Amino acid sequence: MLAGSASEAERESLTRALSGARLLVSGSAALPVHDHERIAAATGRRVIERYGMTETLMNTGIRADGAPRPGTVGPPLAGVELRLAEEDGTVLDEPGAIGEIQVRGPNLFTGYLNRPDATAAAHTADGWFRTGDVGTVDADGYVTIVGRKATDLIKSGGYKIGAGEIENVLLAHPGVREVAVTGEEDPDLGERVVAWVVATDPGSPPSPEELADRVAAQLAPHKRPRTVRYLDALPRNDLGKIMKRSLRA
Repeated sequence: MLAGSASEAERESLTRALSGARLLVSGSAALPVHDHERIAAATGRRVIERYGMTETLMNTGIRADGAPRPGTVGPPLAGVELRLAEEDGTVLDEPGAIGEIQVRGPNLFTGYLNRPDATAAAHTADGWFRTGDVGTVDADGYVTIVGRKATDLIKSGGYKIGAGEIENVLLAHPGVREVAVTGEEDPDLGERVVAWVVATDPGSPPSPEELADRVAAQLAPHKRPRTVRYLDALPRNDLGKIMKRSLRA
């Protein structure tokens, strides 16, 4: 959506089309705050985000007539319970804590067809569905998606770091067209933060030090990328999602 890799004519055509839409909805993956702002500036409309999956249908959503909260997917829908949990099952109640999103309610599926073991493994002993997604919940109950537990949660130096918040900071840099953040094995930290950057001007990209300092100043020093790698383009699947596993390879 309004992708940096699109031609100017394509962006103008897409902007005109979006400006005439009654409702803009985003899903499938978290929409970066930077893209929220770009779309709002180009069209005068705010994107509504919601969060769901095949096994659960919709779990959360921003109301179309509510106040915009770029970067969040809203509170749980009526009848849906949502909690965050550590890998050992400890429930996290503190606002801003990072944990696996677990849900239960009438929206849940009954099970995987002819796969009772997989169905059992996907649920906790007390009946909550393990989404495999990592997120945070603020004091108002609004959920922010960090990403998939397997690819978007970085454990570095005893901290749990969400790739998405680092990506948001880097995408706001005018010299960064696209970025993906991953974790990479590190003998001292466990994992180190790695930023894969597609520069706006490949001939004059922002330096690794500049990007690291930006993240350290806006988030925290331990969240800064220890390694920056520059690419011509990020690997994506047919749906346009960044394939982070390819970057890890």
